[in-house]
Amino acid sequence: MAASVSFARITSADRPPCTLAYERKGAGEPLVLLHGIGHHLQAWRPVCDILAASHEVIAMDLPGFGASPGLPGGCSYDIPTVVSLLAEAFTELGIERPHVAGNSLGGLLALELGRRNAVRSVTALSPGGFWTPAERRYAFGVLRGMYAGAQALPEPVVESLARSALGRASLTGTIYAHPGRRSADAVVAETRALRTAPGFAPTLEAGRAVQFTADVPDIPVTIAWGSRDRLLLRRQGVRAKQTIPGARLVRLPGCGHVPMNDDPALVARVILDTMG
Repeated sequence: MAASVSFARITSADRPPCTLAYERKGAGEPLVLLHGIGHHLQAWRPVCDILAASHEVIAMDLPGFGASPGLPGGCSYDIPTVVSLLAEAFTELGIERPHVAGNSLGGLLALELGRRNAVRSVTALSPGGFWTPAERRYAFGVLRGMYAGAQALPEPVVESLARSALGRASLTGTIYAHPGRRSADAVVAETRALRTAPGFAPTLEAGRAVQFTADVPDIPVTIAWGSRDRLLLRRQGVRAKQTIPGARLVRLPGCGHVPMNDDPALVARVILDTMG
């Protein structure tokens, strides 16, 4: 059974209050899960029960995604701002230097948290920030197309498409290698989450100049890449390994850009191995 969504109010002396949604379950060393752009914390549900068997798992909605409202006016969605907000959220939730796993944008944020030594370990699944300019333009173009498609399709059409494996592939085949394995309800929910995300456009705009170039020393780091990632091509994993020499580079056979649904057992094992 999924945990219920709760909300944390984050206050800071130099920023208006912000609210982040999260789900929390299990007991043990804390593990924070961060989703990618346009997605929501439910992306992690295929692996949450496995991870929560041995750890306290906190899946978070990033600012302006899922149930988390957009940032207050005047606040930037750039990486330093969001990472600082996440670090403050850890304090608010009573977790000190948790392990963190992130996918895509969430992987980039996880690595930056690791660079700041704010976490105990990092597992980054197809993280952003290791692209060439051409690869970034391609990925951002695909994401804009997905966003426009989600906005253009009426909810009844999405619900109808989601009832068949072929329809689910048309809606989510860009991010999953096996979209037919995703439930109809999950596909409808994540299409709605993309369509209604106030953080999508400003987050994408803030990412135009992002390039991750720093090492992440002194903590365990795993970079994992799906062999069938159609959004961020797997050769970017080699660049990530060159940037972070101490990281473990892992291939996820048969997985797409969001691998948690394609092979939950494998993804959970990679995260647990990093934490161990």
